[in-house]
Amino acid sequence: MSHSFSRSIQTLAGLLVLSLLQACGSGGQYADLDNYMAQAKQEAATRGSIDPIPAFRPYQAFSYSATAMRAPFDIPIDVKELLSMNGPSSDVKPDENRTKEYLERFNLEGLQMVGSLEQRGQLWVLMDDQNGLVHRVTVGNYMGRNHGRIVEVSESQVSVIEIVSSGESTWIERPRTIKLREPEVDDG
Repeated sequence: MSHSFSRSIQTLAGLLVLSLLQACGSGGQYADLDNYMAQAKQEAATRGSIDPIPAFRPYQAFSYSATAMRAPFDIPIDVKELLSMNGPSSDVKPDENRTKEYLERFNLEGLQMVGSLEQRGQLWVLMDDQNGLVHRVTVGNYMGRNHGRIVEVSESQVSVIEIVSSGESTWIERPRTIKLREPEVDDG
């Protein structure tokens, strides 16, 4: 009896498991999921095909040639205003055959006036270059990268006329002034 009893229990347990599995599979518990999947399949069938990938356009390289234009970090000038002041002149152009002076290696913005001195009745201005060296210049000397010619010196400033391209194969004169750098005061 014990053997048949244990067999009956095994059979009963198997039937119980089968009935539980059948209850999980049926009964509408996942009916909403089944409906959603059927609806998604229906919508996909009615939409048709996917749009093709857009055509690839090759990269167009931009050629930048600004050799005759002003440097991007120079102070902008109003060319029209200068042309109206000076008038368009074909006489204005740099002398490319002239021997360059030492201070023409530097941007005018980097040069600083640090003093002046007078020797034999001539006023000289002391200019500090970007390397910490001091140079003496006077009227007629050149400095800056834009063909800047010194036209006037005083104890407090230097007046320079630069020759810059107007961008139309013509040149214009641009006045610039460098003022004396004030000495730093040590409060300590």
